Amino acid sequence: MLTQIKDVENSLPFPLLGFDTDNGNEFLNWHLFRHFTQRKNPVQFTRSRSYQKQDNCHIEQKNWTHIRQWLGYERLDNPEVVPLMNDLYTSEWRLYHNFFCPSVKLIAKKRVASKVIKRYDKPKTPYQRVLESKYVAASVKRILKEQMKRLNPFRLRRSIERKLKRIFRLNSNKNALYI
Repeated sequence: MLTQIKDVENSLPFPLLGFDTDNGNEFLNWHLFRHFTQRKNPVQFTRSRSYQKQDNCHIEQKNWTHIRQWLGYERLDNPEVVPLMNDLYTSEWRLYHNFFCPSVKLIAKKRVASKVIKRYDKPKTPYQRVLESKYVAASVKRILKEQMKRLNPFRLRRSIERKLKRIFRLNSNKNALYI
């Protein structure tokens, strides 16, 4: 897990300021804690509180759009699909979501009597948010703009679907052996 987290961190176009996790031992361990807290510029390491299931909505809010919508709820326990999934997420999937899938951010929440009124900003892609950020270097923004010019969302989507079919086929072949 630490190797993958380092890989993600190295590929970000900005420095990591915080790492929020649930209570699973794949994330909540001394290796990861030391990685983030014992460095020149420590990263804030937080976790959801034990037995406070309402905390997990913040940690796991992207489970549907980032995992379940694509991979469903089927158990993927064939070790041979791991490299395929890693390849999918580090190439096409990452590009498709970051450059072409807008999301909204909560900007205000106000309680009026028993109702909670929420206000969101206009939908923007993560790419657009990075370009608007004053914390991202102009050189990084220039690289991202060049990368955007070369991308085709329809090709990315077709490639994602091809790879998903391969993952599902490989996983179902393994599971067919146990039936």
